[in-house]
Amino acid sequence: MTTSAANGLSEIERQRQANIAEQNALLKELQLGQSGSFANVGTPKASSANKSKKKAPPKRVKEEDSPAPRRQSSRLQGLSADSEVAKRKADDHYEAAKEAERAKRVRRTGSFNQNDMFIAGQKLSGDSLIGTDVIVKGVAEPYIRTFGDDDIEKTTDKELKALREEMNGLELWDKWDPQRIKITPERVYTMTFHPSEAKPLIFAGDKMGHLGILDASQDKVETKTEDEDEDQEDPDPELTTLKIHTRTISSMMVNPSKPMTLYTASYDSSIRELDLEKLVSLETYGPESTNIDEAISAIDMAPTDPNVLYWTTLNGGFGSYDVRTSKDTASSWQLSEKKIGGFTICPSSPNYFSTASLDRFLRVWDIRKLSRKEPVPVAEHESRLSVSHAAFNAAGQIATSSYDDTLKIYDLGAKGLSSWSKGHTLDDADFRPDTVVRHNCQTGRWVTILRPQWQLNPQSHIQKFCIGNMNRFVDVYSAGGDQLAQLGGDGITAVPAVAVFHRSKNWVAGGTASGKLCLWM
Repeated sequence: MTTSAANGLSEIERQRQANIAEQNALLKELQLGQSGSFANVGTPKASSANKSKKKAPPKRVKEEDSPAPRRQSSRLQGLSADSEVAKRKADDHYEAAKEAERAKRVRRTGSFNQNDMFIAGQKLSGDSLIGTDVIVKGVAEPYIRTFGDDDIEKTTDKELKALREEMNGLELWDKWDPQRIKITPERVYTMTFHPSEAKPLIFAGDKMGHLGILDASQDKVETKTEDEDEDQEDPDPELTTLKIHTRTISSMMVNPSKPMTLYTASYDSSIRELDLEKLVSLETYGPESTNIDEAISAIDMAPTDPNVLYWTTLNGGFGSYDVRTSKDTASSWQLSEKKIGGFTICPSSPNYFSTASLDRFLRVWDIRKLSRKEPVPVAEHESRLSVSHAAFNAAGQIATSSYDDTLKIYDLGAKGLSSWSKGHTLDDADFRPDTVVRHNCQTGRWVTILRPQWQLNPQSHIQKFCIGNMNRFVDVYSAGGDQLAQLGGDGITAVPAVAVFHRSKNWVAGGTASGKLCLWM
């Protein structure tokens, strides 16, 4: 009798137990290994030929076009036919929603009438908007003033002191609390006043393509009766909100020679004109295809020519177009390899314009000497960090804001700008800021970039511009860098980052990231 038989086990049973013991030992060995998986079990060693092959780089997919998770076989997932039908319906719904979202951002090229643009519940009364009368750096400390009455009292220059007193005498529009003047649904990106002096009419564009309009000459409408509670809140101001672009409205203007037309530019690659009497919006300029992305960063027009539009793009381009001709006659130049954030035409010498770009340069150009192959600027100056805006005034001075926390002023008028001949250039040594002012420009992600804006036709010979202050004020400076005012008031709970002057009246407006308006008059 064999040993196995003596132990009461057959040869087959003994072999089975031996196999089990061997498998358990192998499992323990695998669990203690470094790989922690069965990925390498049974895999032959790679040959030298395989080792020499480079691994293919992963395919780059745009974030907005990222595919949905890969579908698996219903059989592998254990799904019934009914579940497959439901999944197909879900996939169809997802694709439809994705296409609808994409369609929202595509430029609309047609004409809009009032019913196409009005946002429900926000419309000015009446048939027409115009009618017939036509130095802090670093972290901001909210509400901490850096300029006040003491600075005015110390002023020895009589004319400067008088202007400081006048500008600091501007008062916040008190008919409504600023928290109740929501001029746009989303963050304000750009604003302008209508040039009319008859009444303050303010336009604001936001990040989603809405245009908000406020007539600040309106009075409160008394709706209370004797039986109503005295504490009942007054109605909000009358506003008009129009949806005229599919993406951010980046710039807007009213040419004084064409006061019934508001031009708006957008990241949706289009420039539109809004008839302020008929409230009809038409596309003035746009690429030949809606699939072409040429996001427009700024527009401007020479004050003496209401027919030629000029613009810059986020791709570093510059363009011009005569609205009396067909769109295919538009001209374009590549002036920068990086984004041009802002530009302006010199009002008194419209052959010259300035650009501010992400490559840290302020540049001045002569429209008459632009070459498409290799455009050469009249002058350029490099800052330590990117330049946000370059604003020309009628005296030939340029004010810039930069992420190096400075406001720089370049006086080209004093260098004979008005008498320059075609082809005139300046050396780097001759083109440096005449004045540098410390100013906190660290807006972060949620606040619109701070940009200086001149009063184009000031009532005194002292040129002045305004710019938002991260401490929740609007600062006013002279061309010599002297601070003239720091505008604030009760009810301002956010940074009025987008600040603009009326072209001739001492009216200043500021727009916030929540779409609220602050107005000083």
